[in-house]
Amino acid sequence: MSMNPVHIIGGGLAGSEAAWQLARRGVPVVLHEMRPEHTTNAHETDQLAELVCSNSLRSDDATNNAVGVLHEEMRRCGSLVMAAADDAKLPAGGALAVDRHRFAGAITEAIDHEPLIEVRREAVDGMPPEDWDNVIVATGPLTSPGLTEAIQDLTGEGYLSFFDAIAPIVYKDSINFDIAWFQSRYDKPGPGGGTGDYINCPLDQETYEAFITAMLEAEQTQFKTWETETPYFEGCLPAEVMAERGIETLRFGPMKPVGLTDPRTGERPYAVVQLRQDNALGTLYNLVGFQTKIRKKQQVEVFRMIPGLENAEFARLGGLHRNTFINSPKLLDGLLRLKACPRLRFAGQITGVEGYVESAAIGLLTGRFAASERRGEAVAPPPDTTTLGALLNHITGGASDDTFQPMNINFGLLPPIKQDNGKPVKRKERKPAQSARALRDIDAWLNTEPTPEAAA
Repeated sequence: MSMNPVHIIGGGLAGSEAAWQLARRGVPVVLHEMRPEHTTNAHETDQLAELVCSNSLRSDDATNNAVGVLHEEMRRCGSLVMAAADDAKLPAGGALAVDRHRFAGAITEAIDHEPLIEVRREAVDGMPPEDWDNVIVATGPLTSPGLTEAIQDLTGEGYLSFFDAIAPIVYKDSINFDIAWFQSRYDKPGPGGGTGDYINCPLDQETYEAFITAMLEAEQTQFKTWETETPYFEGCLPAEVMAERGIETLRFGPMKPVGLTDPRTGERPYAVVQLRQDNALGTLYNLVGFQTKIRKKQQVEVFRMIPGLENAEFARLGGLHRNTFINSPKLLDGLLRLKACPRLRFAGQITGVEGYVESAAIGLLTGRFAASERRGEAVAPPPDTTTLGALLNHITGGASDDTFQPMNINFGLLPPIKQDNGKPVKRKERKPAQSARALRDIDAWLNTEPTPEAAA
């Protein structure tokens, strides 16, 4: 007997991951992606899972960093996003950075060649038809107006929105290496063993203060009237917004010089701008932490004030895009279904998780939940001692619906851990202990699930 497909709206990281998880479990999928029929200000290609901001999936440390644990949990769950990231990884110290075109290309190719997934290049601008009895909404920050209005009508709730800013990318061969040098902070080895994964541009105090002044005086993108009350996400603030908080703010943030030594002087500089590799060829580098809303013509003038970038050529200038999310703790049940219309599930940034990996993780869960539901199997969410379970718990009830804001994964979302004698684990041992528990518990959860072979 044929099985009705699950419809997924949105071909970003969450939608692509959800589609993959469904297909791996023998469930047919129709994936609706509006590009290239409808383009956006944030996207540049028609590839699935295009990265529109940073090319970093952040730390890959599965012992001391919560997002690194999430990476590993997703790998063990057969994540397409993590497989593509591992294949497209670039030198980035302890972080997992990717060649964005190779990454999106691998995901697009995998989806296109999966016989159980049909990709329809079309927009869904309204409530999905009634005969779509199992739908995943993974439209991210750029949900169409018609679908937005339909969901608002269903829930009686408005959307919450914030702004994300995009960092500039420069051509490596335009960087002056008489001034700039390669070094990772504290010479920390990356996945490839190298200790020089970042390009560093040093600033003395006078240059630093002049640079900050120029950023603050530069003309900025103006918001539309209806956008003026939209806040920024704290994890992706424009550099000039950080600078407005005080002249030293950037020097203790993305421009901090700790762990770095200028080989020309043998000393630590006053401040540093770091650049991270952005493609596999090593020809493009992005300015770490320099998301910006400065108007593009002035960006060139301001960023060329950075020593080493005085002749920089830009492959992409910074920008700003509006992000949107629903009040998930109030609107979604524990399996990510809309309480007002359970045939609709939500995945990705629209649920109020922040970050590429977190968005893909919620896509992974919705795909698994929808597959089990379609197959008539019991649906068991991962335990909240795992990073997958902690994220799920946070957005479906763990957070207050009165103060809900986008959240990256962090150890604070996981339950406290105690020693066998009931005493709290010592502070320095807490993160490794939580990480080890999470990986044990994700393995145990996976061992209770029907295997894809058994489900087929």
